[in-house]
Amino acid sequence: MLFKQQAWLRQKLLVLGSLAVGSLLYLVARVGSLDRLQPICPIEGRFGARSQAEFPLRALQFKRGLLHEFRKGNASKDQVRLHDLVQQLPKAIIIGVRKGGTRALLEMLNLHPAVVKASQEIHFFDNDENYAKGIEWYRKKMPFSYPQQITIEKSPAYFITEEVPERIYKMNSSIKLLIIVREPTTRAISDYTQVLEGKERKNKTYYKFEKLAIDPNTCEVNTKYKAVRTSIYTKHLERWLKYFPIEQFHIVDGDRLITEPLPELQLVEKFLNLPPRISQYNLYFNATRGFYCLRFNIIFNKCLAGSKGRIHPEVDPSVITKLRKFFHPFNQKFYQITGRTLNWP
Repeated sequence: MLFKQQAWLRQKLLVLGSLAVGSLLYLVARVGSLDRLQPICPIEGRFGARSQAEFPLRALQFKRGLLHEFRKGNASKDQVRLHDLVQQLPKAIIIGVRKGGTRALLEMLNLHPAVVKASQEIHFFDNDENYAKGIEWYRKKMPFSYPQQITIEKSPAYFITEEVPERIYKMNSSIKLLIIVREPTTRAISDYTQVLEGKERKNKTYYKFEKLAIDPNTCEVNTKYKAVRTSIYTKHLERWLKYFPIEQFHIVDGDRLITEPLPELQLVEKFLNLPPRISQYNLYFNATRGFYCLRFNIIFNKCLAGSKGRIHPEVDPSVITKLRKFFHPFNQKFYQITGRTLNWP
């Protein structure tokens, strides 16, 4: 008799436990999906006919998991049609700058339910072979999205490649262009560090940064060194301004994105005419990694790859001073053109 009572009690506890777990999971999904989202929010802006339509942000948030399955290729044509999914050309592109924080910016913008990111760098406009494949090839490289969403891609080489501004203009003359920059000397050292790490993985030797950045014959800054040349932002921007007005560009402070990401992301939301949806809840500082990670909801968090935030080699202080002095007039012109002054030495 006692044995039967114990078995009955265990069965009841198992049923109650299952109900409790099920309820908890439902609440977790519900809270995570509806967090900070209003049922419907109008989008105003210059994104064509759909710009005046309403963005069902709650529905878009619920369907993130479904879009993930489509991105992995786990979808039939019937399913694509059923869910009204499309592959759209980007309405905004992060065109640079290399080692400025392009990946971090793209991943952070992807927190917004109205944004869908192209996970890989497409290199359509800067690669002649890819460009020759045509605009349909490019469109098919874009992720599936709902018609109301905005697709964004990033390829940092676009900013410094001569043919790219005209090619993008021919695709969409009203496209919005994001440029994320860091203090030029820091960016150049970061650029060098990435190349150095690649050389070391292959057991190859590489020159010290000082030897590359400073011309040994003249003892002046070596503008033939690509890492230095890329940091002369104004020279590259002037080429873009032959095709696009400055109003179609937004400058993101990559140094501030590392230490205070939210204000920078809110400025981008405004530039893209998106309703404000990214909040401090979505960003938490990971002391182990040394930078901010992303929180999509109370279930799903994400940090950038371990290759981000590499430790820079020590550089001769006199070389840093020389580089900063060299970049200074270019920086001043960059501030003047863009209307944004950054706290660079």
